[in-house]
Amino acid sequence: MTAAVELKHITFQYYGNERESLKDVSVSIQKGEWIAIIGPNGSGKSTLAKIINGLLTPQETGEVRINGMLLNEETIWEVRRKVGMVFQNPDNQFVGSTVEDDVAFGLENNGVPREEMIVRINDALEQVRMSAFKQKEPARLSGGQKQRIALASVLALRPDIIILDEATAMLDPVGRLEVIQAVRAIKERFNLTVISITHDIDEANLADRILVMNQGQLVMNDVPERIFTLGEQLIELGLDVPFAQKLKDALQAQGVAVPDDYLDEEALLEWITTSYLKK
Repeated sequence: MTAAVELKHITFQYYGNERESLKDVSVSIQKGEWIAIIGPNGSGKSTLAKIINGLLTPQETGEVRINGMLLNEETIWEVRRKVGMVFQNPDNQFVGSTVEDDVAFGLENNGVPREEMIVRINDALEQVRMSAFKQKEPARLSGGQKQRIALASVLALRPDIIILDEATAMLDPVGRLEVIQAVRAIKERFNLTVISITHDIDEANLADRILVMNQGQLVMNDVPERIFTLGEQLIELGLDVPFAQKLKDALQAQGVAVPDDYLDEEALLEWITTSYLKK
C-alpha cells in the first residue's frame, strides 16, 4: 500500500543557524492514520510539518513523497492541494469579512466554479457544526469557533491529509474539545490522514501513533500505550505524561500492584473501581 506520507533522510538547516533543525529524519505515515508529533520547543516539529507541505525544502539528500508523488518544483502545487494545514492562531488565517467569505477564499484561488464552491462551503461548515455562523464576522467568534472555521476552510479544499500545527494550543479546554471532536468526526467520515503537532499530551493520546522529536531527530516512534510508559525518559526530554500514567506510577510507588499495560483515565478509573471500591 502506498503511504500517505513518506519521508526519507530529511535534513534541514535554517539560514544563519549553526545547527540543523532536522537531522536525517525518515518515517512513513499510512493513509487514515492519526499521527501525533511531540517534542520540546525547538525539536523540529513544525519544521517537519512545513517540509511535508512543501513550505520548506529539505537538503538535496532528502526525499518527500505524498501519496506516492515525489515532492519537487513541478509537483509542489498539486501536493499542497493534498495537504491542508491549520495553524496555532486562527486570527492569522482569516481574510474574509464573513465566515462564508473566509471559507471561499482558498476555493477562489484554486479556480473552483461558483456552483461547486457554494456546495463545498456549506458542506465544510456543516462538518464542523458552524453552518449557523455563515454570515458572522470571524472576529466575533470564540477561540474554538474560530479554529473550527479555519478547519472548515481547509476541508473545503478537499485535502487527503490535514496537519494541525499546534492548532489547539491557544484554546481553553472547551474550545480544544470542540476542535478535536470535529477533527475526529471528519477523519472517520472521509478516512483522512491527520498529523497533529501538539504539546497537549491528552491530545497526543488520541493518536494511532506518536512520533517524539528531540534536537531535530526522531527519537521515538510507537503507539501511545508504549510511549507513555516511558515516563522518566519523556520527562528528561522536557515533556509530560498523561495524568492517568502519573497516578498509576504514584500507586505503584506506594506498593500497589498495578496492571503492566498502559491505562487511560477511563480504563484506570474502571480498574480502581473494580479492584478496590467494590470490595
